[in-house]
Amino acid sequence: MTADLLIRGTIVTPDGPIRDGWLTIEGGTIGAIGTGEAPAAADVFDAGTALVMPGVIDGQTHAGSYGGLKGIGSTTRSAVAGGITTIVDMPYDNPAPLNDMATLEAKIAAVRQYAHANVALYATIMPGQSTDDVKALIDAGVVAFKISGFESSPTRFPRVPADLVLDLFEVLADTAVPLGIHNEDQEIVRSRIARARAAGRDGIEAHSESRPPAAELASTAHFLEIGAASGAHAHIVHLTSARGFQLVENYVRDGYRATGELCVHYLWFDPAEDGPELGAKMKVNPPIRPGQVEKLWQEVVAGRVAFVSSDHSSWPIDNKFTPSIFEAGAGVPGLETLLPAFFSGADQRGFNAVRLTAEQLSENPARFFGLWPQKGALVPGADADITIMTETPNVWDASSAHDELNWSPFDGREFSVKVTRTYVNGALAWDGTAVTNAGGDGAYVPRGDKHWFS
Repeated sequence: MTADLLIRGTIVTPDGPIRDGWLTIEGGTIGAIGTGEAPAAADVFDAGTALVMPGVIDGQTHAGSYGGLKGIGSTTRSAVAGGITTIVDMPYDNPAPLNDMATLEAKIAAVRQYAHANVALYATIMPGQSTDDVKALIDAGVVAFKISGFESSPTRFPRVPADLVLDLFEVLADTAVPLGIHNEDQEIVRSRIARARAAGRDGIEAHSESRPPAAELASTAHFLEIGAASGAHAHIVHLTSARGFQLVENYVRDGYRATGELCVHYLWFDPAEDGPELGAKMKVNPPIRPGQVEKLWQEVVAGRVAFVSSDHSSWPIDNKFTPSIFEAGAGVPGLETLLPAFFSGADQRGFNAVRLTAEQLSENPARFFGLWPQKGALVPGADADITIMTETPNVWDASSAHDELNWSPFDGREFSVKVTRTYVNGALAWDGTAVTNAGGDGAYVPRGDKHWFS
């Protein structure tokens, strides 16, 4: 049988890289992987010594923050240009949070119309809502639920009270579906912001102290304990300090289902060093902390980080031009920088960048969201979601991004790799210069039955 496509290069499999290897694509899936004489194929792409990686799964994106459901189009264009073949989109969205079947169906329809990459979806429940909708949402394929311990908006991003958190955990306890939290204690944060304002401190240096580690860790511990009491999977969607991951690990050692996620900007930036240059361009919540970059890399290497994501937020740069840091929007674009930033950071520190990247950006999120083994690894029978990277030093130019935002805190940073090809479901989506597939070529990806805690 003749394969549709043969790709030659350094094939990165779960067992390690295969130098001078090849893989075949047949009907949108990976057919065979090997070395030496290759089978016949209708088309051949020779990547030379480039790394042929499993497609990246970005486990935390906000596609519709600014553009509504149509924002899935520009977000996923940027994704495939960055080597990301599947995004997992958060439920707090414009025009409405994804908390029932009607909003889920509307978002799935938008994915099928606009998406260039595959899309998996988080769901949520709102204050005052019963948990009756949860089973239907799970049956329809949502991969996880998320709530917040801090209210940024009563309609778009509300705080879910503890009694409802426990109710939701109890419903999820007999499933493999995680519940994630935006982990900041509301009373502490609001009090400290008021204190900073009163003192006239309104620059980026005041951001971390106004949302201090105590607020993040208190919310984390509170959530983990409710999860432990119910026996459900408690997930912290962004931890900013080594202490946070160690706290999660304590629960794992005690036999509870607990995980912590890290966003790539926490591995690169420090407000003490980068704040004067970037200002609000590096504002995210929870804040980027001073003195944590190297400590967080050690958490990755130690295996206490479940996976690394971008937390991409589709806010235009105008959202950052405010007199005070407290009025500036929180969030940064990140789809085209997640892969090169993580790989480069690991490489610069002498870590096994190929292995860490495959684990943290592909394998682990696939397992976490129940997409394994169809996604997350280059193995026969898996979906042909593939990223090809050349180890070529380059400086990131945010003006060339495909997200319609064209700004980034990574602008001007040097990376050691560049994404030269992306295949989604076996079809070329990015040729190194342009997005080549169409909106709607990506697919809605429902959760399978695999369990992170098998």
